[in-house]
Amino acid sequence: MEKKLLRLIAEEDKKNPLTDEECARKLFLNRSEINKLRQSLNIPDSRERRKPLLLEEIKRILTEHAGISERNITVELNKRGFRISRYSVSKVLKDNNLIKAEFENTEQPTYSRPARKDTGKDQVDPFSAMIGWDKGLRVKVEQAKAAILYPPNGLHTLIIGATGVGKSMLAESMYRFALEVKKASPQEYPFVTFNCADYAENPQLLLSQLFGYCKGAFTGAETNKDGLVAKANGGILFLDEVHRLPPEGQEMLFHLIDKGKYRKLGETGIVHEVKVMIIAATTEDIEKSLLSTFRRRIPMVIELPPLTMRPVEERLEIIKMFFHQEAARINKKIVVNYNVLRTLLVYNCIGNIGQLRSDIQVACARGFLNYMARDNEQDCITIDFSVLPVHVAKGLLNVKWNRVEIEKYITNDLVFLPDEGEPEEIKESVYIFPNEIYKNIEEEYQNLQKQGLPDEVINRIIGDNLEAKIIKIIRQIEKNKSKLITQDLKMVVRPEIVDLVQEMIKIAKAELSDIDDTLFYCLATHLNASVGRIKSGKFTANPHLERVKNDCPKEYKIAKEMAFLTNIHLGFELPEDEIGFIAMYLKALAKRGVNPKDSIGIVVVSHGHVAEGMASVANRLLGVDMVKAVEMSFEEKPEDAYERTLEAVMEVDHGKGVLLLVDMGSLASFGNQITRETGINTRVVTRVDTLMVIDAIRKALLPDADLNVIADSLIKGKNINVSPYEDVLFDAAHEQVIISLCLTGEGTAQQIENIIKEKVYEINENIKIITMGLINEKGIIEQIDNIKENANILAIVGTVDPGYPEIPFLPAVEFLKEDGCRKLLQIVRVRYNDSRPVYQDNFNSVFDKDLIIINKEVQDKDEALHLLADALFRKGYVTQNYIKGVLEREKIGPTAIGTSLAIPHGYSEDIIKPAIGVMTLQKPVEWCEGRKISLIFMLALNEKSRHEFQRIYRVIKNREIADKIKTAENVSMIMHILESA
Repeated sequence: MEKKLLRLIAEEDKKNPLTDEECARKLFLNRSEINKLRQSLNIPDSRERRKPLLLEEIKRILTEHAGISERNITVELNKRGFRISRYSVSKVLKDNNLIKAEFENTEQPTYSRPARKDTGKDQVDPFSAMIGWDKGLRVKVEQAKAAILYPPNGLHTLIIGATGVGKSMLAESMYRFALEVKKASPQEYPFVTFNCADYAENPQLLLSQLFGYCKGAFTGAETNKDGLVAKANGGILFLDEVHRLPPEGQEMLFHLIDKGKYRKLGETGIVHEVKVMIIAATTEDIEKSLLSTFRRRIPMVIELPPLTMRPVEERLEIIKMFFHQEAARINKKIVVNYNVLRTLLVYNCIGNIGQLRSDIQVACARGFLNYMARDNEQDCITIDFSVLPVHVAKGLLNVKWNRVEIEKYITNDLVFLPDEGEPEEIKESVYIFPNEIYKNIEEEYQNLQKQGLPDEVINRIIGDNLEAKIIKIIRQIEKNKSKLITQDLKMVVRPEIVDLVQEMIKIAKAELSDIDDTLFYCLATHLNASVGRIKSGKFTANPHLERVKNDCPKEYKIAKEMAFLTNIHLGFELPEDEIGFIAMYLKALAKRGVNPKDSIGIVVVSHGHVAEGMASVANRLLGVDMVKAVEMSFEEKPEDAYERTLEAVMEVDHGKGVLLLVDMGSLASFGNQITRETGINTRVVTRVDTLMVIDAIRKALLPDADLNVIADSLIKGKNINVSPYEDVLFDAAHEQVIISLCLTGEGTAQQIENIIKEKVYEINENIKIITMGLINEKGIIEQIDNIKENANILAIVGTVDPGYPEIPFLPAVEFLKEDGCRKLLQIVRVRYNDSRPVYQDNFNSVFDKDLIIINKEVQDKDEALHLLADALFRKGYVTQNYIKGVLEREKIGPTAIGTSLAIPHGYSEDIIKPAIGVMTLQKPVEWCEGRKISLIFMLALNEKSRHEFQRIYRVIKNREIADKIKTAENVSMIMHILESA
């Protein structure tokens, strides 16, 4: 055994040495035996074995990243292959004198910067402490960053959401972000927090705390005192529970927002000036709890979602984080039961993240008491149903509504170690003995009874749990069944049981055509346990027996026939409850139908967060897990999305080809390129929706399914006009070409060229028209091949179809009709945009020639605003009230950017259709104190115009583009500049 242990440790991952617990599992010993053996061999524990390598890596990180926080050191170590928690990092830093004062605050990064060029590559985002900051909360984080970056002092912000969703944490993250981008210290840019609820019962005291007071303002005011507004000067004032601020306080606050001025309580003549950004938070309905005048003065509203609206993956990360913290706090290993984790994911957590943490702490405290009461018999704290608060335990009833999604992330118990990063999953044996099912039913029943739950609720909880266990057993056996052979099974299952089950399977296969070997292993291990219990006089009730009889009559009937064989082989009858268990196995296996691994692969690809939802719904409805989803964000490059789609195609291909169901645009071009690169047959169908995905799965599961037949039937059923050219992947660096073709290359081809130029140049003047003749020394296909090497051919228009398969052809006779021109324009728009960012056309569509006013002479700012707003109104882009919002926002804060440009805008509720008005001025006008403006963009954009905001921001930021617009001689030039930007 000594040699085995030495070999095991010699071969371990040096970054993550094996713990005594892991060694014990691998060598089939208990932990205490390993501990003694290790000490007898003078082998240090896992922490000590890792220490030299860990210290070396931490020192390297501290050298590379000056001012990095403990949390971000942990992130960096995890990236480099170390499984370690922040708490362990903190201990290593302190124990080895690697920590300085600036590292003491583990939650906030320090803000001193090294004297080197900051590339931005090594910076850790200040919002990264919030779980989901780059996923589910990404849009909220982008809003928060925009509020901080908005010149000159940021946008006042209102954070709304239920109790415990993380409003304070978001405000603190905004502050850390502000410190970083402004390169300021906390002294230069303060963050002052005030909870309005603390003084809600005494409005006068509340206002005095906020604004300060002068001597004699009220009884007890014996000296002059500054308020929190003064302390926050130059930084951020965070007002939590702002709805508790009285109306007079809200009025004083919006005066502060408007003018940047305020008076202390009791003052009459003196006015104080401050520059402060206000972040307010509330749990209440802002329409009812805040004055409308106050609401209108806070332009940025960020609503944080409740815990129930967060993705399962993020909720699980939050739960893991809290268990890690508790394991570190009590310095003990914590084992969390699989069903506890599922319950914590779905129970009704009214207080959101705050309550979730409290409930986990309560469970850990109860688990710790149990641990102490057992005199430390076990080396860990167990979190099972017995320690959960009653309101949490009831949540298991909700698991059935989210079972498929939950099981993507949780399959077993998790172990949280105080000195490890990622929780370990408890591995299960190849053979899963259903003795555990019986034991768990009994234990769960007793635990739930102790909590005072009625029998009806207990039966529902245990019944749903039982179904999940059976599915889990099936998956575990299916995953390992290649290791299971009948002879091997007879070593752990009595031979007479194996013989019995072989006969039972014959009955099942005769009635259900889709039964595979998985049922054999499931029934063999199950009956081995149940027969032993029956012989010893123990019986376990099946809580779902009546439901099985009613919902699965066919499976129950077959199970009865199978159970009859027990009498013949073993000499006794199986009770009804056991027949119910067999029926449940039959039902669970029959749901899967044809093995998806033998079918045509399906990948759904979409822009934005659409594909995942369609794939999930279709998989769940048909009881399979064969459809993969790829989602391309609007900021992502098509090449990156292509790489992920390629991986998905390779994953789902089982030799029959892969069907790509895409929504539109550049995604339709992936199929042909993947086929060329991998040899995997693909077909692409566009305009995908959930019904199409369901139809595709159903057809793909048929035994004789054919890729081309399925694709053609989907196209026909959807009435989509799909041509082979949608499968072409364009090179964005090449020029765009249309070929005009006739017999000679003259005459008709040249006439077509002139018409194409007139029509197509409306889209882009850079598209090149090439005339070609069919009668030529070189063959027409060879000529086209030569052009394709250096150009993207969008279409061929002519009198003769060259029959080139990847390029759409439009006959000259058809093209010369009005409808033909429209068809060509449609082809050009689709294929031209395939080599551009997906949202480019949207950006161009917000500009209208009638909304561009050149070299205008105006008397003042108001005249310019009214002219642009009136143009937007007359063209139907905004309502008549839009100008009121524009003027109101200008009072809140001038919209001048830089020295010569302004971006006035109104309220989104007054926008009918997104648009941008442009005005260049003959003479600059005064916009606000010290700023004269000569270029105006009036932004009539709503909350769905995120990409248009980003594009116009890039235009504004580029001084060269702005100068070109100012000096443009006509509207067409400005349109061209904007479209090319």
